[in-house]
This record gives sequence, C-alpha cells and structure tokens, in this order.
Amino acid sequence: ERLVESGGALVQPGGSLRLSCAASGFTFSLYAMAWFRRAPERELLAAISANGDKTYYADSVQGGFTISRDNGLNTLYVQMDNLEEQDTGLYFCAQSWGAMYSLAHYSYDSWGQGTQVTVSS
Repeated sequence: ERLVESGGALVQPGGSLRLSCAASGFTFSLYAMAWFRRAPERELLAAISANGDKTYYADSVQGGFTISRDNGLNTLYVQMDNLEEQDTGLYFCAQSWGAMYSLAHYSYDSWGQGTQVTVSS
C-alpha cells in the first residue's frame, strides 16, 4: 500500500486548504480512511467509511473540516476552513483495517508521510 499526501501550505488564520491523499497498491474502495495530525501528539481528526456514507470528526475540527473521498480516483480529501494557529501540524492519511472506521489508532495499518500545514499571520 502507498499513500501520498499533498496540499499542505502556509496559510493565514481564517484561511482554507484542501489536502489530498492519493492511494495506490490496494483496493481503495474497500477500506475506511482517516486523517491524522501530529502536533506533536498524534490526533485522529476525521474518518470516513469505505463507501463514504459515514463520517467522524474530532471535536477539535467539527464544523471546520470536511472529509470526503473519490473511490473512482482512489483519493481521500479533507477540506479545512477557518483555520486557526492551533491547526498547525503534520497532516497524514491512513488506511483502516476494514470498511468501517475505528477511533483506535492501532486499527490503521498503512500511513502516508504527511504534508505540513502551518497557520500563521
């Protein structure tokens, strides 16, 4: 499995970014996916089921982040709006064991290298 994130940047507070995660080497449409942030602790931010019908958001990003996926393009996304300085960190995507996501970090067994998001004026 291979996961490659992109879209990280330096953005001012209140700005928006969309991160992408390109997946290859496995049948993307069969697995739940998630976005994590390390800043410096690792935090599960959002997750989505294999067919996209169920989503989860951590309280810290609820209302500001939107996770989505395009199974035809084997790509996971997260739209991040109204960013704040505390959203700064290394963002990476991860593949879950199965079709439904879990909140347990150990249930994610394939990880990308991450893309840096810095929110600063």
